[in-house]
Amino acid sequence: MTAQADFVPLNLCVLTVSDTRSAADDTSGDYLVLALGQAGHRLHDRRILKDNRYAVRALVAQWIADEAVHGVLVTGGTGFTGRDSTPEAIGPLLDKEMPGFGEMFRVLSFDEIGTSTLQSRAFAGLSNNTFVFCLPGSTSACRTAWEKLIRAQLDATTRPCNLVGLMPRLREA
Repeated sequence: MTAQADFVPLNLCVLTVSDTRSAADDTSGDYLVLALGQAGHRLHDRRILKDNRYAVRALVAQWIADEAVHGVLVTGGTGFTGRDSTPEAIGPLLDKEMPGFGEMFRVLSFDEIGTSTLQSRAFAGLSNNTFVFCLPGSTSACRTAWEKLIRAQLDATTRPCNLVGLMPRLREA
């Protein structure tokens, strides 16, 4: 699918998964909201939830069921600690995985944090025709993912192709 001539603004949701962050200090969520707005997209909803796989799954399921939502950006809960459960929460909701996202994110992160990138379980996929990106909780990781991967793929003018260009065909049987 080729790129479109005109930019298409998308409705995106931002979820921060954290036991410690609040609206006052959610720098990763703040960055994603600012970045998507600067790129020309619209914030549909934003939330902060504690690391609880069932609460996270329920909220993301609600968002992906909403036909007005084109994408979900989740930050946090992708590490290896006992409470990190974003992959387990979101994974069952995905209709299709996007393995290249996590692979590329870790390649790019290696240049920034070395072998510590092995601890990242960042991933992405498609659920009910909604793009879902799950990122580490650090602001620098969100910046890397947005600036080097997500922004271009959510821009209909990116050539030779982008995720937005696939949207009309996502419902094909």
